[in-house]
Amino acid sequence: MRLLVVKTSSMGDVVHATPVVNDIRRHHPGVEIDWLVEAPFAAIPQMHPGVRRVLPMAWRKWRGQLFNAATWRSMKRLRTDLQGGAYDLVLDLQGLLKSALWARQTGAPVAGYDRASAREPLAAWAYQRRAAVARDLHAVQRCRLLAAAHLGYAAPADAPDFGLRAPAGGWAPAGPYAVLIPNASRREKLWPERHWVAVGSRLRERGWTPVVLWGRDDEQTLAERIAASCDGDVPPFLRVGEMAAVLAGAQQVVGLDTGFSHLAAALGRPTLGIYCDHEPGLAGITGPGRVASIGGRGQVPSRAEVLALLEGQMAP
Repeated sequence: MRLLVVKTSSMGDVVHATPVVNDIRRHHPGVEIDWLVEAPFAAIPQMHPGVRRVLPMAWRKWRGQLFNAATWRSMKRLRTDLQGGAYDLVLDLQGLLKSALWARQTGAPVAGYDRASAREPLAAWAYQRRAAVARDLHAVQRCRLLAAAHLGYAAPADAPDFGLRAPAGGWAPAGPYAVLIPNASRREKLWPERHWVAVGSRLRERGWTPVVLWGRDDEQTLAERIAASCDGDVPPFLRVGEMAAVLAGAQQVVGLDTGFSHLAAALGRPTLGIYCDHEPGLAGITGPGRVASIGGRGQVPSRAEVLALLEGQMAP
């Protein structure tokens, strides 16, 4: 069987979908799995040895340049690749109208959520096969249950196996280190800078160099201020795969509700997730190591609360 998984964004959502690969391969050992994903996040499924081919797309870019001829040429090339995949089934784990429409470009049967389960009910209109999955479950569990329903095996009851293998080598500080992830896509997610300095200082007392990650120019400025205040280190600009290598070597990760925090947990690192404007229940930090989530919408955690939870994670 040849299967295409559609989970295009965002980074955390893509990470949460990766356990379906091992689930499916365990019940269908001969399956060949490809993955359609937004180009910036292509490194995530590429880190899974069970994914045969990753098809990157640039819909976030294309939708703002629909009057550009180059955009239509790029979309045509992707459509040709999708049609050439000769898939037996397409599994849309995204549940959005855009993901459903791209899934339909393959010409293969498309399976997804029913109207009551999909994030956008109209997406169910594009599916030939539909399944009901409760919306009040963690994102990882929703993906696993949808795959089980459409691939004909019992709902998994074991812990999710993300199966990701970070690339080896690349940038790393000398000696043991911990990672701080103080930046996020929205200001509402941010946690006070002085609190990050306190966390970094505690990690330094533990004997670990605080490594403060960043992705954009304005984020680099914040990262450098925090690192300077706690005797930490700031890496150069790193791509997703390079960032994964840094996360995989960390003794401890403390981060906001961002894709890299979820990736760190999936890679098995002790990870503490700080939530300032979103409830962690449906997308809390999940992984095989020591993981914890704190805060929520309108419940910005205090420095003392985070440090207390951190102490518990760092305990022998």
